[in-house]
Amino acid sequence: MTPKLHLNSEDLHRLYREMLRIRRFEAKCVELYQAQQIRGFLHLYDGEEAVAVGVMSALQRKDAVVATYREHGQALARGVPMDRLMAEMLGKREGCCLGRGGSMHIFDAELRFFGGNAIVGGGLPVAAGIALADLRLGRDAVTACFFGEGAVTEGAFHETMNMASLWRLPLVFVCENNLYAMGMPLADAEAQTAVSRKAEAYRMQAATVDGMDPVAVEAAAAGAVAHARSGQGPYFMECRTYRFRAHSMFDAQSYRSRQEVDNWRQRDPIERLRRWMLENHHASATQVAQIEQAVDLELAAAVAFAEAGTLEPLADLERFVTMDSVPQERTGSLA
Repeated sequence: MTPKLHLNSEDLHRLYREMLRIRRFEAKCVELYQAQQIRGFLHLYDGEEAVAVGVMSALQRKDAVVATYREHGQALARGVPMDRLMAEMLGKREGCCLGRGGSMHIFDAELRFFGGNAIVGGGLPVAAGIALADLRLGRDAVTACFFGEGAVTEGAFHETMNMASLWRLPLVFVCENNLYAMGMPLADAEAQTAVSRKAEAYRMQAATVDGMDPVAVEAAAAGAVAHARSGQGPYFMECRTYRFRAHSMFDAQSYRSRQEVDNWRQRDPIERLRRWMLENHHASATQVAQIEQAVDLELAAAVAFAEAGTLEPLADLERFVTMDSVPQERTGSLA
């Protein structure tokens, strides 16, 4: 089922660059959060970058993405410009959601990036609706739905899995299994810890993937997307990964040891790919340094853009509560 990828040096450089963009963007967000320039909640993707980058590499522009509240990496990998994303994080009007969404609610209609969702499992039925609409309208598009393993305990997960299978929706379920949900060890919450096995109950194709390896994720995602696009129904990917940082900036992480985190850091997808490229002559030290410098320059420009941005005036506080006007084609009778 999973096709073999024939990646060249340029492809590997791309994977490294995209993961590094996410890592350094979020590291800067921590600084800005501590300086109180970013407010509210902040859930970091640190350690899970290979999942977003690998899956997005397999999608086309016409496809749709439904993200979780830990969605900075997914947004960047999908193509949301870093400067607009940073402006959104700072609540500026120049942000991709005019500063009204913030960290957990990134959205970009042009890219068909249907946002983060602060409700655990809340994006699953939304993804089914998007996939159903694309199917009925003949758009030949696939919807990728990201969620954590904590979402599989929600009723919405099982209802969506059932409907997606019954209706043969062009939907790829991407479970980012980082082992802890918020702070509950998977084995303490689930009798069946092999999450991909849950797809069997809904007669759905599934795969378990090393979520710390962007090449493995991209290969699995390519097969999953091809399966869904061909009309064979949904596909379930369990990406086994790990977040190096806390669940959120308010999390004391009392549920896991520092040694465990350090052990997982030995599998850092960014460092492993960098080292592998150097050892196997797919990149020189100069090329790696050039990629890193380019990412740093992009990040510095994004921060400058965001900090120079403007706040929405108080006079617009009630804007978007109701529609400014009703589109002409919707004014007719509903009969």
